[in-house]
Amino acid sequence: MLSGLEHERYKRQMILFGEDGQERLKDAHIFIAGAGGLGSPVSIYLAVAGVGTITLVDRDVVDRTNLNRQILHSDCDTGRKKTASAHEKLCGINPDITINVVDTTIDKKNALKLVGDADAIVDAMDNFPTRYILNDVAIKKKIPLFHGGIRGFYGQAATIIPGETACFRCIFPKAPPKEVFPVVGVTAGVIGSIQATEVLKYLLRSGELLTNRLFIWDGMRSHADEIQVRRIPGCVACGSIKGLKRKRK
Repeated sequence: MLSGLEHERYKRQMILFGEDGQERLKDAHIFIAGAGGLGSPVSIYLAVAGVGTITLVDRDVVDRTNLNRQILHSDCDTGRKKTASAHEKLCGINPDITINVVDTTIDKKNALKLVGDADAIVDAMDNFPTRYILNDVAIKKKIPLFHGGIRGFYGQAATIIPGETACFRCIFPKAPPKEVFPVVGVTAGVIGSIQATEVLKYLLRSGELLTNRLFIWDGMRSHADEIQVRRIPGCVACGSIKGLKRKRK
């Protein structure tokens, strides 16, 4: 049941969602991997929308070089754990939801336990090895994975439904070479907002998800495009599974 304060807070969006939709958001648990450039807008917009439980995992401290894009953090947070800074900001944004933060590195040994009973995973990472781990966890748990990636003024996003769509490894069979790449804050805002939109649509069971499509954003031309992708039958990650265990409440 929504409280009187929640009815007031979500009044304008409940015109679209209805009370039932808002309650679905309240009942949801979303796992966000990363509290940086993408994790900032994703967590902020899911928090203000009223997603009931958000678990955010990151192991880094705030560095001044982060501040051009990681809008969860401020100059005064320099040197603090990102999880501590994120928890403080998100609780201040919406005190009616639960924010769990975990200060650790996601790896093969802990990923399943970290994701726990979450209804979906948001990939807000900046490296492919961890993304492959998140993809494997999503497949094992049969929950969606919402991918996002940025580089300079360019970004990409895709929604992965295990057993139904191309998985992350189908789309990216091989990781690109590791590099220190340029990042512009506005690009993280665009792609993170798309990821958050996809999460909301999934939970609300509305709209057309970004499945079997890789969304491509070219900020230099203010142009969006997409690439059709397909599930690879012999994919080493998802080739043996058949369908998603639906958790859209």
